[in-house]
Amino acid sequence: MPLHVALTHKTSYQYDRLVALGPQTIRLRPAPQTRTPILSYDLKIAPQPHFLNWQQDPQGNHLARVVFPEKVDRFEVTVDLVADMVTVNPFDFFLEPEAETYPFTYDPVLDQELAPFRRAEPAGPRLSALLADIPRAEQRTVDMLVGLNQAVQHKVAYIVRLEPGVFTPEQTLEGATGSCRDSAWLLVQVLRHLGFAARFVSGYLIQLAPDVKPLEGPPGPEADFTDLHAWAEVYLPGAGWVGLDATSGLLCGEGHIPLAASPDPISAAPISGLMEKAEVEFGFHMEVRRIKETPRTTKPYTEAQWQAILAQGHQVDRALARGDVRLTMGGEPTFISATDMDAPEWNTAALGPTKRAYAGRLLRRLMTRWAPGAVAQHSMGKHYPGEQLPRWALHCHWRADGEPVWNDPALLAFDDDRDSATAQDAASFAHALAQRLQVDPGLVIPAYEDVHYYLWKEHRLPANVLAEDAKLGDPLERARLARVFGQGLHNAVGSVLPLRRVIDAGARRWQSGKWFFKAGTMFLIPGDSPVGLRLPLESLPWVDPEQAEYEVEPDPFAPKAEFPPRRALRTAATLGDAHGIENFRPVAQELPVIGKGDPHVVRTALAVEARDNGLLHVFLPPLYAAADWLALIAAIEETAAERGRKVVLEGYLPPDDERVLHFSVTPDPGVIEVNVHPVTSWADQVRLSEALYEEAWQIGLATEKFNLDGRHVGTGGGNHVVMG
Repeated sequence: MPLHVALTHKTSYQYDRLVALGPQTIRLRPAPQTRTPILSYDLKIAPQPHFLNWQQDPQGNHLARVVFPEKVDRFEVTVDLVADMVTVNPFDFFLEPEAETYPFTYDPVLDQELAPFRRAEPAGPRLSALLADIPRAEQRTVDMLVGLNQAVQHKVAYIVRLEPGVFTPEQTLEGATGSCRDSAWLLVQVLRHLGFAARFVSGYLIQLAPDVKPLEGPPGPEADFTDLHAWAEVYLPGAGWVGLDATSGLLCGEGHIPLAASPDPISAAPISGLMEKAEVEFGFHMEVRRIKETPRTTKPYTEAQWQAILAQGHQVDRALARGDVRLTMGGEPTFISATDMDAPEWNTAALGPTKRAYAGRLLRRLMTRWAPGAVAQHSMGKHYPGEQLPRWALHCHWRADGEPVWNDPALLAFDDDRDSATAQDAASFAHALAQRLQVDPGLVIPAYEDVHYYLWKEHRLPANVLAEDAKLGDPLERARLARVFGQGLHNAVGSVLPLRRVIDAGARRWQSGKWFFKAGTMFLIPGDSPVGLRLPLESLPWVDPEQAEYEVEPDPFAPKAEFPPRRALRTAATLGDAHGIENFRPVAQELPVIGKGDPHVVRTALAVEARDNGLLHVFLPPLYAAADWLALIAAIEETAAERGRKVVLEGYLPPDDERVLHFSVTPDPGVIEVNVHPVTSWADQVRLSEALYEEAWQIGLATEKFNLDGRHVGTGGGNHVVMG
């Protein structure tokens, strides 16, 4: 994606009378070692007549030697060049094996050639103190140079200094301030005292305003900018001269265009020469402008192009409406971390240490933008061969009629949140929720890990290995054993409330019941999934399939009444009415009899447990009517507010119902995928897309990836468009 810029640099000297000028040496032509392609270059000298001769100095720098045969009243130098701002990776080099680690010595022949660049000035007390603070232990050469460059940048505050000359290192360190040339010369001297060959470089610095302001670090210039600049270069065997910009603390990239490199700053001055004594008015002008700019991911369209796209979208909408084409459009855009593109989770792995936290942050922000009053729910996602556990999925649900599903977002917890809930808090929450649902709190059951299974696992460990530190090859099994034995086998890990929705006397109400187990205690299925996914349902009393009670899902095409308003759901959860919960009437249950089935046993349950940063997790049972799900959510929120605890909702999702809208955020190999809800108009599509990409960027997610050499590559995400 070419980006060509034109740089203009004009320097003028206006004298108060005619003066004789000696030969003038101009060092304003890009040096041979520049890594930024220079597409064109032009040097203009005024006034006429004059003689211009190009030559090279001992360091290979281009010099323009100008001789004026007559006296002049002015002297003007104008440089015009065009540069191709290709991305330059400053670390794109290999070192010779003997130079990979500091300290190292130069080859004898090379050492002789580099002698002028190793000649250090005597160190004063301040420079000596700085050198004494630099560790001399064996370390990677590149790491040392990066740290050294940053150390000088932190020591010296940048100032604009118009007077000629360069400060000595002692002057720079004494004031702790300096211009770019002062910092560069200080770094050159530090490098030479450490045994490196280093030189002083003057050149152009081009800084272009970023398309998008970064979230962290320096924001960059507000507008495109260029100026004369100075930096240091260090000679590394295998890499050659490597630029270090002590003003910014960075290595030199495509914006650094060297003009002259020299052992001493005096022979790198942009213009030098003699003249008769006179009063001089000095003029200086520099500018850079973009002359060729191809579209790129961060700036694909001009404002005029974007307005034309918006207008075209509205025109398509009108054409679809005229033809009665009832088109909806959704999508599955994908994102990666903007700051950690090398981690496995942002390349090939579906899961990773930070991906779920990023997904939670994005879901939370999108809920505010897209669906105020929505509720977030965590659930199992896709399960692929070779993966021990299903992937996670984060969902957002809200009502199409605009009524809130959840009133207080502060009561919803995500991975970034912290709390101190315990198993006792989980039990108290379950009892309080049972009372709110008007079922017997005494039916809440404590859930325990299977002590017999884990004792068997412990006995199978090597004799010299503890269960809390099991040296197992499987990291998941190792973490599982450490967690179980760390919390204690005889402590409840959660509380379970058998729960289902039934129709009684024409009204729907919540029903609970006793669960019976041979051991008298409910032991969970071994694993590390939520309690609600490890319930020992096969241990419940047997029932003949022909006698079992089954819930029939509503006909999706049947007419549906409007949901009751949120206030009515809240009233139902506390007082009972025709829309929601009636007063509890106990269901007769007896101890199971051998050989006799019991079709009335409640076989679904709600579970509450404290885990993951001390947060309460509420596992929802399967429900077959969206209105029942809304009523349960309302009761959970009221209980959370009453108990002063934020909760994580997980478990079964609400049944499909066009009156409940949703979107989700899920993991995919190398990316986060947002499953966007469908919209029916171009205006909604634009609003949704702009909000999504803006919120993703605000939390540090991006849609593009770059190789080390700056080439743009795909993120690996599908970015599907869904139409229906």
